[in-house]
Parts: sequence; C-alpha cells; structure tokens
Amino acid sequence: MQRSCRSLSRVLVSNRGFCSSTTKGAGNEKIVASVLFERLPVVIPKIDPVVYAFQEYSFRWRQQFRRAYPEEFLKKSDARGKGEYQIDFVPAPRITEADKTNDKRSLQRALDRRLYLLLYGDTYGTPKGQPVWHFPEKVYKSEETLRKCAESALESVLGDLTHTYFVGNAPMGHIAKPLTDKHKDTDAFKRFFFKSQVIATNKFNIKCKDFVWVTKDELLEYFPDHSEYLTKMIIS
Repeated sequence: MQRSCRSLSRVLVSNRGFCSSTTKGAGNEKIVASVLFERLPVVIPKIDPVVYAFQEYSFRWRQQFRRAYPEEFLKKSDARGKGEYQIDFVPAPRITEADKTNDKRSLQRALDRRLYLLLYGDTYGTPKGQPVWHFPEKVYKSEETLRKCAESALESVLGDLTHTYFVGNAPMGHIAKPLTDKHKDTDAFKRFFFKSQVIATNKFNIKCKDFVWVTKDELLEYFPDHSEYLTKMIIS
C-alpha cells in the first residue's frame, strides 16, 4: 500500500512541472503571476431610475393601507432627537476634486465604482525598453506557491502588504500567450490573475514610473486585445 502511494505521488509531482520548475523545457513555457488590485466602492451607487420609480410606487401604495397611530405617539416620534445634542448631518459630496480634475493617480475618485491599479513600465513578454501598461506581476521562480509569487509582485510595488487582502488562494483566470514568429526572442508563457483588495487606506506610495487607478470601463481601453476576456473575468 505504501509503495503504491509513493508511486502515485511521483506521478502527480512529475505532472506539475509548471508549478515546481521554470527551467527551459516543455516548450519553454513560463508562468507569470499577475495581481488584479482593486479598491471597492466607498459609497452606495445611485439607484437606477426604474428601481427608484418602483420604490416610490411601493411606498405610496403602502401608505394607503398603513396602520393609523395616535396623534400623541406621532408627536413623540417627531420630537425624538431634537434636544440639545442634536447633530446636523451633512453627507460628503459624491463628486470629489479628483473627479473634477480627472486625477487617475488618486483613490479619491469614482467613489461608487471599483478602481483597479495599472502600472506603466517594463514587463514580461514585451521587448525591453518599450514600457507598457500592465498589472503588478512577477515571473514564477522559486516561491512556495503561485499565490506567494503574486504577493511578492504586489509587495515590490507597494512596499508592504499591510493594507491589502488577497481573495482566495487560487487564481481567478489566466491568459496563455503562445510562441509566435513575431517575438521569437521571448518564451511562451501563461499569465495567472489573482485578486487583491485595498483595506483601510486611501493612499499608497507606489514604486513605479507611472500608475493609474481606473474603473473597469477605463481599464478595457488599456487592453483592447484582451477586452472581451477581461470583461468576463472582472465582475463590477
């Protein structure tokens, strides 16, 4: 029984070549861990006009059959909270200064949408000296797991992972780039995407040539070749 278990484990390890090694072979295919780093909405999105109209209708309909309360009870309810310690609440504006100036380097924009971090610089799979927009990423080498590689990629950009949260241990999707005659100097590779989220902060000291925080619609403009796939992968 022990021999059969050992032989089975050897077979499983041998079939995990892409996870345990990045040495040349098996088509020179490399693995890249990429991080979809997002900031969740800060405020509740505006209600759709159709939904708002339905809620108005439901409220008026309920008013016709609501329970009638004594006038004394209603007066007590109206007087509640109007004492010496009453606080006048003024909600913060939805449109911030970053929205007005279209400052994409700020997290204080598009408060009712998800924002995603894009970096500008050299990345794997593109000719050297030709910077492009890309996600935080790193070629998998000797990390214990692929998620550890993704964490290392994000940490190299942010400095630490104190205000980040990785959603799950498995990637949310991947894109395979086969070897072509146009780029013979680069190996074929697969890019695996991991999701991570901003936690309890609205500013990062990002180490890169340039960066932007963009919505999903804006993000697709940076990747026209993969817009269809990213549309399906990113739910926002």
